[in-house]
Amino acid sequence: MKNTLAFLLLLASLLAGPAASAQLYEVRQSSVNHEKRERSALKVQIDGTPEWTRDFWQAWLKDTYNIKVKGNGTFGVGKRDILVAKQVPASSISGKLIDLYGIVTAPSDTTTELAVFAAFNADTYFDADKTPSEYAALRNIVTNFASAARLKAYREQLAAAEKELRETEKEKERLEKERVSLSNNTQNNLDKIESLKKQNIENKLKSSQDSAQLVVNAQQLELRKVKLQRRRDRLSTLDKK
Repeated sequence: MKNTLAFLLLLASLLAGPAASAQLYEVRQSSVNHEKRERSALKVQIDGTPEWTRDFWQAWLKDTYNIKVKGNGTFGVGKRDILVAKQVPASSISGKLIDLYGIVTAPSDTTTELAVFAAFNADTYFDADKTPSEYAALRNIVTNFASAARLKAYREQLAAAEKELRETEKEKERLEKERVSLSNNTQNNLDKIESLKKQNIENKLKSSQDSAQLVVNAQQLELRKVKLQRRRDRLSTLDKK
């Protein structure tokens, strides 16, 4: 299992390149504007669409922490969609109920950014200075999500690459069969052409022979006509006697 994960991570790093791998899936401290105020938030960029990130964030929170978040909105570059879980238990963060928020944005066509922040209530949002232990626990959750999202994305990319390879191999086989078929058909046509050429030569020779034979035949025909006429004349002479 470890070898498989290491292979997936290595493959993804090669595909992503040094510049992309240095930014994607790295959790950083930042802020978001929420309820007309700046709130401390943890942001991470994901290799995928907003829909993909939104769905996996919801599914992952439910499967891992039994937290159900809800949210509706329109996706797109610059547009936001807030995912909210109000007053839910999160023992990995605090013994108290918390509000958990997630904002999904799309910096590019293939990259999504998830901003996560939380609060005990409308007056107490998590902050690295005021609630350091809760903020650190929240950072750990976002870090774990980033790792899970990276692994899921790499597995899907690997599956897609394997599918493309299989399709390419099938296309290669199809093209090879078609090439062989066309080659055989071409050879058959060439053989037919050679056979027709040979037949034409034979036909031409036979035609020449027939032409010569027609000359002989015409001569024989004239001679036999003369011979026939002579015998008729002789018979006619005998009849008159």
